[in-house]
Amino acid sequence: MKIDSGTTAWMLTATALVLLMTPGLALFYGGMTRAKSVLNMMLMSFASIITVTVAWVLYGHSLTFTDNGNGIVNAFVGGFDALGLQSLVDTATKADGTGMPSLVYSAFQLTFAVITVALISGAVADRVKFGAWVLFTGVWATVVYFPVAHWVWGSGWLFDLGIEDFAGGTVVHINAGAAALALALVLGRRVGWRKEPMRPHNLPLVLLGAGLLWFGWFGFNAGSELAVDGTAGLAFMNTQIAAAVAAGAWLVVEKIRDGHATSLGVASGAVAGLVAITPACGFVDPWAAIVIGALAGAACAFAVGLKYRLGFDDSLDVVGVHMVGGVLGAVSLGFLAAYPFLDQQGKGLLYGGGLRQLGLQLLGPVAVAAYSFALTWVIAKVIDRVMGFRIGADDEVTGIDITSHAETGYDLGTVHASGVTVRTPVVAAKTAPSTAKKVDA
Repeated sequence: MKIDSGTTAWMLTATALVLLMTPGLALFYGGMTRAKSVLNMMLMSFASIITVTVAWVLYGHSLTFTDNGNGIVNAFVGGFDALGLQSLVDTATKADGTGMPSLVYSAFQLTFAVITVALISGAVADRVKFGAWVLFTGVWATVVYFPVAHWVWGSGWLFDLGIEDFAGGTVVHINAGAAALALALVLGRRVGWRKEPMRPHNLPLVLLGAGLLWFGWFGFNAGSELAVDGTAGLAFMNTQIAAAVAAGAWLVVEKIRDGHATSLGVASGAVAGLVAITPACGFVDPWAAIVIGALAGAACAFAVGLKYRLGFDDSLDVVGVHMVGGVLGAVSLGFLAAYPFLDQQGKGLLYGGGLRQLGLQLLGPVAVAAYSFALTWVIAKVIDRVMGFRIGADDEVTGIDITSHAETGYDLGTVHASGVTVRTPVVAAKTAPSTAKKVDA
C-alpha cells in the first residue's frame, strides 16, 4: 500500500501529543497531592511509560490488534502474529483509503495504553510501594487493558456487536476509573483521611498539567480518526467545545454550592469535559458537544464528593471524573450519535435510531467496568500478599518522597544570593507520636 505523507505526518504529531499527556498528567496529579508526595506521584506516571512500552512492543499490540484464528477465543483476546512488532516493519495500515506505516499506528495506540495505566495512580496517592506499582502496571496492562482494547477496537465481541467508542471513553476512562476504585478499596484510606487537610499543595502545577492535558487531547481525539479529513476536524472542534463548557459548568456548580469558584475546579472541569467527549467526539454535532460538556462538568463536580459519603479514599478523584465522565459520554451516544459515517441503526434516538445502540452503549461500560474492577481487585490482592502493596504508616506520615526515594520536591533549606549561601531556619513540623524525634536546638 502506498504511504500517504499527510496522514503519516499528522499521526506522528498526534502520537507525540498523546504521549505528552502522560507527563502532563504527572504535573496535574503531582500538584494535587501534598508536597511530601509530589515526586512519588509523578514517578508513578513515568513508570507507566516504561513498563507499558516494553509490554506493548513484546506482546501488547499483538494481543490487541491481531486475530488468533479461533472465533470464540478471538472474541476476548488477540493472537501472536505481531510479537515484538517485527511483522509491522515496512508494512502499512489502511484507514479510509489512506495509509500510514504500521509502526506509526502501533505507536499511537501505545500512548493510549500508557496513559490509561497512569490514570489509575491518582486514586492511591501517598501510600503505594513504588516497586509494587511498577509490577502492577505491567500485569494490569497485560490482563486488563490489552483484552479490553481488543474487545472494543480490535476484533473482539463488543466491536462485533457495534459499540461506538471513537477515542477511548470505554477503553481508557471507564476502564481506568473502575480499576482505580478497586485499587483504592484494596489499599484502604490514607492515614488521617477526613481528619487532616489533604489539599493540593501546588495549584499552578495543577493548572499547568491541565493545560498540557487539554493540548494533548486534540491528538487523542482528532488523531483517532487516523486520517486528515472532516471527521478529524469535527473531533477537534468538539473536543474544544466540551472542555470549555465543562470547565464553566464546574465553576457554576462551585459558585452555587460553595459560594466561590476555584482554580482546581476549572482544571477538574476541563478534564471532565475532555473525558466525556472522548467516546463521542467524531459522532456528534457541535451543539451536542455543548450538552455533553455541560452535563459532564456538573455531574462530575457532584460525583467527586461521593467518596466521602461512601467511605472510599480515591485520592485525586479518578472515579468521580474518569469513570463518571466516561460513562456519561459513552451513554450519550445512544441519544446523540448523528454522523458522519454511521448507518441508521447506529444513530442515536434523537436522530431516528433505535434502542439497540443505546443498549450497546450501556452494555459496554457495564461489561468493561465489571471486568476491570474484578481483575484489578485480584491483581492488587495477589501483589499485596506477595510483596505488600502499601508503605508503612510511619513512612506515609513522614512522606513517601523522602522515605521511598530519598528526595524531596522542594529544597527550601538554602537561599543563594550574591554567591553567599545563607541557611534559613527550619521549623520542625509536628508528627505523629510514633514518628516524633527529639530535636536539639
